[in-house]
Amino acid sequence: MNIPITDIERNELAERIEALGCADGQVLQADDILQIRTLISQALDSDLIQRDIFGLHPILFGLQTAQITIEETGLRRDGVMAIILYSCQTYKDLTYEEIGRQYGDSVAHIIRGLIRIQELYKKNPVVESENFRNLLISFAEDMRVILIMIADRVNLMRQIRDTDRDEARHRVSEEASYLYAPLAHKLGLYKLKSELEDLSLKYLEHDAYYLIKEKLNATKRARDAYIDRFIGPIDQKLREAGLKFHMKGRTKSIHSIWQKMKKQKCGFEGIYDLFAIRIILDSPLEKEKMQCWQTYSIITDMYQPNPKRMRDWLSVPKSNGYESLHITVLGPENKWVEVQIRTERMDEIAERGLAAHWRYKGVKGESGIDEWLNNIRAALESNDDMQMMDQFKMDLYEDEVFVFTPKGDLLKFPKGATVLDFAYHIHSNVGNRCVGGRINDKMVPVREQLHSGDQVEILTSNNQRPKQDWLHIVKTSRAKSKIRLALKETQVKDGLYAKEMLERRFKNRKVEMNEATLNHLIKKMGFKETRDFYKQLAESKLDFNEVVEKYIEVYDFEHGNAPVVPTRSAEEFSYENPDEEIGRKNEDVLVIDRNLKGIDYQLAKCCHPIYGDPIFGFVTVSGGIKVHRTDCPNAPALRERFGYRIVKAKWSGKGTSQYSITLRVVGNDDIGIVNNITSIISKEEKIIMRSINIDSHDGLFGGILEVMLEDTSKLDQLIKKLRTVRGVKQVERL
Repeated sequence: MNIPITDIERNELAERIEALGCADGQVLQADDILQIRTLISQALDSDLIQRDIFGLHPILFGLQTAQITIEETGLRRDGVMAIILYSCQTYKDLTYEEIGRQYGDSVAHIIRGLIRIQELYKKNPVVESENFRNLLISFAEDMRVILIMIADRVNLMRQIRDTDRDEARHRVSEEASYLYAPLAHKLGLYKLKSELEDLSLKYLEHDAYYLIKEKLNATKRARDAYIDRFIGPIDQKLREAGLKFHMKGRTKSIHSIWQKMKKQKCGFEGIYDLFAIRIILDSPLEKEKMQCWQTYSIITDMYQPNPKRMRDWLSVPKSNGYESLHITVLGPENKWVEVQIRTERMDEIAERGLAAHWRYKGVKGESGIDEWLNNIRAALESNDDMQMMDQFKMDLYEDEVFVFTPKGDLLKFPKGATVLDFAYHIHSNVGNRCVGGRINDKMVPVREQLHSGDQVEILTSNNQRPKQDWLHIVKTSRAKSKIRLALKETQVKDGLYAKEMLERRFKNRKVEMNEATLNHLIKKMGFKETRDFYKQLAESKLDFNEVVEKYIEVYDFEHGNAPVVPTRSAEEFSYENPDEEIGRKNEDVLVIDRNLKGIDYQLAKCCHPIYGDPIFGFVTVSGGIKVHRTDCPNAPALRERFGYRIVKAKWSGKGTSQYSITLRVVGNDDIGIVNNITSIISKEEKIIMRSINIDSHDGLFGGILEVMLEDTSKLDQLIKKLRTVRGVKQVERL
C-alpha cells in the first residue's frame, strides 16, 4: 500500500519530532534530533516507504511508538534511534557494522533483534503458546527489543479502532492478548498490560466489552459516592497521625471484571470488588515499611479486616519488584473493600515497572525465562541516576532450542537435539519410521541437529525400523526410552519368529526338540541369554540347519549315540559324483530380443549363466543363440567386434532347472575343513555337489567346487555360508 503522506500526518510528524527534542536530556541530544530529521526527510523522499495492512504510515507510527517507550518504559537514546532507523527502512542499505559506526553498536544490536523477530513471524507461528513467548525473547537477544515490541503493539491497538480490516485486527488482538499482555505483566508494565487486555477484549468480544463499560458508567456516581464515604474517616485519621499521602479509588479494568464474571459464572451485578482504594504515602525510603504498617493499623482499627485476603508484598516483594500491602476490610453498608497501601516509589514501580533501572542478571537453562524476566531489575540505589542498558545483552537459552512444526506449533528441545528427537516427540510410530527430515525446506538426515527458529518436517518410510545406533543420535530421554522400547519389541517379535522357524526345521527333519538339550547347546555356543541366541538366528548370523545339526550332535553325545566320524584335512582331497545327472532340460523361460519366447538357445560355457544373472544373447554363425552373463570375460570383445549380433535377453519364468556352478575356495588348512565344507553343501536343500578338488601346500589350501543349484539367490546363500567356515578366506564364482 503506497499512499503519499498526508498534510495531517506531516504536521503530526513535526510535532512528534519536536516532542522528542523536548524530552529529558538523557534521551536524545541535539545531534540526534538532527540525524532523525535527516533520516525521516530522506525516507519520505525515497518513495520506498510502504504503509502497513491497516494503512498506517510506518515513520509516523515509529515516532508514536518511540514516545510510548520513553514515557512508559524508560527507554533511552539507543532504543529510540533503533526505532527510527527501523521505521525508515534505513537499515536495509547498511550492514550491522556500518550501523554500529554511525549510530553505536547498541543500536545495531537492537536493529538485529527487530529483524530476527520479523523473520520469525514469517514462519506463521501459533503464538498462543508459552514456547513462542520464550522463543521470541531468545531471538530478541536484547530486552530493549521486547520493550519496543510491547510499545509497538500498544500503539497498533490504539490506531486500529476504526479499521475495516476485521480479520487482521482480530489476529493482532489475539497476539496482544496471548503474547504481549503476559510479557508486559512479567516485566511489571501493568499500565500497558491493562491497556492491551482491555483493547483486545474490545476488538475480540465487542458486546462483552461495551456491556461492562456501560454498566461501569451507569454505576460510576454511586461508586464515587461510596468511595468518598469510605475514605473520609481514613483521611482524617491519617492526617492526625502526621502522614503525608494521597488517596484514589481505582476501578478494576474491564478485562479483569470480564474474567471474574466468567470465572464466577455470574453477571456484572454479581461482582462486588469492582474497585480498590489506593493509599500512596509520600515517605522517605528508610521509613517506607514502618509508615505502611502504621497505615494498616489505622485502617484495621476502623474497619474489620478479612485475614484470608491479606497479601503482604512489603516483607517479601514479588520477584518482579512489585511492593505493596493489600488488605480487604468490611466497609459501610457491609461491603468488602480492597485497600492497597504503598509509597510513591512503589506506585511508580507498580504502574510503569523499573524499566529505567535495569540490571542484567544472566540466567541460563530450563527456568531461564521466568527467572530472568522477574529479576531483570533491581531496587533503586540511593542517589543513583537513570541507567542505560547499552552494555546489556541477553544470554538466554544456551541449553535450549525452539523449533516449529509445519503447522506453526512450537516445540522445545535441549541443545543438541536432532531430527530424530523431533520425530519421537510427535509420535512413537513417526520416530520408528523416520528416515530423515526437511529443515527450512532442505533435506537433512536423522542425525541433523536442530536450531532455534527452524521449521522441521519429518520424512518416514514403512520399511524403516529403529536401529541400535539411534540411541547415540537422540538427546532427549523421551526419544531414548521410545527407541529402547521399540528395539525390545522388535527383538521379542523377531525372537518368537526365529523360535517358530527353528521348531519347524526340527519338525521337517523329524527331530524331537528337547528344551534341556537346546539350552545346553545354546550355552555351549557361548550365549548367556536365550534371547541373544534367537536374535542372531533372526538376523541370519546363525544358520537354522547348522543349529539343528549341532543339536543332533549334542543330543547323540548326551545319549551315547555319537558316531565316530574321521576328520581329515584338505590335503589332496577330491570327490566326484558320477551318478549325478549332469545336464537337465532348461525349463526356465528366457525372453530374447523383442519379447520372443520359445527360441532355442544354449548357455555359454565361458561364463555359465544361471537364473537370476544379468544376461544378453549372442547370435552364432549357425543362427543359434548363446546366452552370456553381462560380466562374462568375453563380453567386451563380443560387443566391440560383433555388436550387431548382440540381442537383449532376460529371465521371465521360473521352472525347475538346475545349473552347474564352479566355485573357488581359498583358506588355511585345518583339521576338519573338508567335513565342514561338505557338511554345509549337503544340508542345503536343492543343492547337489558334483565334485570337489582341493590341494594343500604349506598350511594353505585351494579348492574347486562344482555344484548344481537353481538360481543366483541360492548361490549367494551358499557363498555366504561357505565364508563363515573357520579357515576359509575367500570364496568366488568362476
